[in-house]
Amino acid sequence: MRPGADIVGFMTRLGHDFARPELLVRALTHGSIATATRPDNQRLEFLGDRVLGLVMAEALFQADPAATEGQLAPRYNALVRGETCAAIARRIGLGEVLKLGRSEMMSGGRRKEALLADAMEAVIAAIYLDAGFDAARQVVLILWRDRLDTLEDDPRDAKTALQEWAQANGMPPPVYEQTARSGPDHAPVFHVTARLADGREAQAQGVGTKRSVEQAAAQALLARLEDR
Repeated sequence: MRPGADIVGFMTRLGHDFARPELLVRALTHGSIATATRPDNQRLEFLGDRVLGLVMAEALFQADPAATEGQLAPRYNALVRGETCAAIARRIGLGEVLKLGRSEMMSGGRRKEALLADAMEAVIAAIYLDAGFDAARQVVLILWRDRLDTLEDDPRDAKTALQEWAQANGMPPPVYEQTARSGPDHAPVFHVTARLADGREAQAQGVGTKRSVEQAAAQALLARLEDR
């Protein structure tokens, strides 16, 4: 199979030259365009999630021999969560080569966080199947290098940190309310309020996913709590 110029360019950005490029094509194939003879990337995504997890767990384990499990777990979660995978995918232009059905493409599928994250994991699995674990680990460590080098000692996401603050202060978990949604379907703008049981709250809005805006609202509320 001779890959097209777009796939060749992506392989260069990815840092792996596939001996079996059909594996990469499958990793980039979304269910909206899949057929009986053209399978989607869901099985590869399942495998890639585990490969990524092992690479990150090993890297963190070796980087800080003194870290406890309680310290390693939030660092690990920050490196493998969907937002991180999607950010890496955007950096290497993965969305540009996704194989999508027309309706998914028209609705902005190339920019959707969940699709990018799933495809990134599928691509990792494709490398693993093409050349083995060492090759997959090398690519992942290069792509995630900046994240590993700048990882905070306590990289909990804002929603987790806010929930832990609420529990430590005898409150139930915070509530997130979508107060409005605007913009086109392919680039919706979410308006979210994060609220504690005692009435303290903060708002955020942004383009992307509802979850990412919830994180921003949680961060804004944490900042208010720290100022008092």
